[in-house]
This record gives sequence, C-alpha cells and structure tokens, in this order.
Amino acid sequence: MTDLQAAVRRTLPRGRKVLLIVPDNTRTAPIGAVYRAIVEHVGPVDVIFALGTHPPMSTEAMLRRLEIEEPPPSTKLINHAWDDPTRLLNLGKIDADEIDAISGGRFRMAVDVTINRAILDYDLLAIVGPVFPHEVVGFSGGNKYLFPGIGGPELLHFFHWLGAVITCPKVIGHKDTPVRRVIDRAARMVPTERVAFCIAGGKVFAGTPEDAWSRAADESARQIVTLDRPYERVVACAPEMYDEIWVGGKCMYKLEPVVADGGELVIYGPHIERFSATHEDAIRRIGYHTRDYFLAQWDRFKHVPWGILAHSTHVRGIGTYEDGIESPRIKVTLATGISHELCESVGLGYLDPSQVVLRSDEKTLVVPNAGETLFRLADPPGWAS
Repeated sequence: MTDLQAAVRRTLPRGRKVLLIVPDNTRTAPIGAVYRAIVEHVGPVDVIFALGTHPPMSTEAMLRRLEIEEPPPSTKLINHAWDDPTRLLNLGKIDADEIDAISGGRFRMAVDVTINRAILDYDLLAIVGPVFPHEVVGFSGGNKYLFPGIGGPELLHFFHWLGAVITCPKVIGHKDTPVRRVIDRAARMVPTERVAFCIAGGKVFAGTPEDAWSRAADESARQIVTLDRPYERVVACAPEMYDEIWVGGKCMYKLEPVVADGGELVIYGPHIERFSATHEDAIRRIGYHTRDYFLAQWDRFKHVPWGILAHSTHVRGIGTYEDGIESPRIKVTLATGISHELCESVGLGYLDPSQVVLRSDEKTLVVPNAGETLFRLADPPGWAS
C-alpha cells in the first residue's frame, strides 16, 4: 500500500456520500493520483471544481484535471457558479464586531457567507488541492477551496480587498494572516463534515482542513527561494496554464519582492491575450493601480467589486499616491498577446514578446514556469515584511 492509499484509508470512511472538491487547471498538483486513490477506496464520488470566479470548465478539461478518459457511471462533474444566486446557500453572516477583530480594525462590517448549495446533498466534503504561497491569503489550500473555491461573491470580494489593503508582500508566504482567519471562520459555518488532502513539496497531508493545511503550509514554506540581492529586471515566464492576466498575475506576485526599487517586472507569456474572461470590462475600465490610488479616491471606486480592485493592486504592486500623483515602486510590463495600446490604456508597460531575451545576467533574472514559487530577499525591506 502506498503512503497516499494509506492516507486515504485513514481519512475517508466507507459508506459515506462524498463530494470531492478540486481546483481547476491553473494549479499544479497530482489531482488525478489522489482522485484514483479515493475512488479505489470508497467507490465513485461526485466532483465539484472550485473555480472561484474562474470561467466554467468544459467536460474535456474536467477529465484532464482528473486524469481520466471518462467518469465512472453515475458520477457528477460540477462547475461551481459563484454568481448564480439560485445555486448558493446562505450560511449567515460574520458580524461586524468579529470582522473588526479579525481584520485588526481595518474593517467594521457584517459579511454574508454563501456557498454552493450542492454541499447539502453529501455526508462528507473532501478537499483536494495544492498549497502554495498566495497573494491574498498567505498560503493557498485547505478551506480556501471552500471560500472562494465554491463560495459566493460577498465574502470573496471582502477578503480579497482585505488582503490588498494589507498588501500582497506583507501577506504572501505568511501562514497566519487576517484573511486566513476570515476563511477559517466562514468554514466553521459549513454544516457538512470536511476533510482535506493538501499537497506540498511532493507530499500529501491528510486530516481536517485546518490541520492538513497547516502541515502542508509548513512544507510549502520550505520551498520559498531566498535571494541575497534584488535584480533591476525580472522576467517571469508564464506557463501555458495561465491563459489570462487574472491568473498570470501570479508571476508578478511571486517575484515582486526581488525586484529592485525603480526596476521592472516583465510578465512573459505570448499565449496570453486577455486580462480576464470574467472581469475583462471592469479591468479595462479601472486599469491597474496601486492600493493607495484607490484608497485616496475611495468614493470613486468603492462600488467596483472589491476582488477586481484587489487584482488591480496586486498586479501593479507597491506604490504611493500623493498630491494626485501615483508613484509605483516598479514598472510592470506585459510581453504577451495583449496589444501595446491596450497595455498602455490600463497603466502597464508593453514589450514585444519576440524581443524578449530569456537569459539571466548580472542585472536580469529570468524565471521559467513562474507563478507558484515565491522569491524573497534574505533581508527584506519594510514594505515586504
């Protein structure tokens, strides 16, 4: 018996109706191996894909994610629909006092907690997914596959903006964050029993979502790359699984800490031709800006969905906005299939992908398959620690 099979047998009792919760194809993980081990032990299980606000997956894409040619008989493959109220179950609210305490006084507001109502049809939720440093929550995985994975918009937009207000560099790669505490608090409202198989460093950690995630996050932290100095220019090569800036922005998040002040971060991905399948219009309308740009003009921007504001600031990075002048710390440039004109219209630089030299030197760091490995400085500046 393999370690994976043993973990599945210890964690999943037979005779329960199980709903498997897995990520889409924008996360690297051996989902197929875990899926097969679970089916071998408990029989066919239904699967819901924790899309958050990502676009629906085709049946072919779902099968590729599970690494199977066709699902077992009577198996449901479910796309989560975050913006369809008829498919969401309201679990109640996290009240303003608790949000105030969890957020360290940054927000005082009640937040609705909604989740895909399919959970009511099952005895057990089994979360399967990787744990990486994450720009919003600190480390991905665990209960994050519930919220925002199969959750509704209210909590999603709130905690994304909470993370953005704290700033990405102060959150990413940190285990205990206000955003993680919000997500775990919401998870305690879920009425269905939960277990998790969290993957990090080639290992699978099984148990409750909180415990399995905690051990996986510790392992994931050991994969962080520490550099002695920053680089004037960092070229982050986006893998094919990032087909839009909404997810390709992870190349920026994971490498911003090692770009020198006044330097440049290039997201290289000739295959990327849009900002977001879901939020394209809103992103084009507001552009990419620093956190302080939005906070200084809050009445103007507060009605934009907060998750979109958070994405904007994460891609644009750290900066200031004083006396009507925005001063980003670094330049962010797209070497993608997005046009020069469109890049400039949203406040980003443009570079012809064919002109990019993919070679590191004294001033330039080229990172292949960027987006999942976090790079940090051994002695980080105040804005990053």
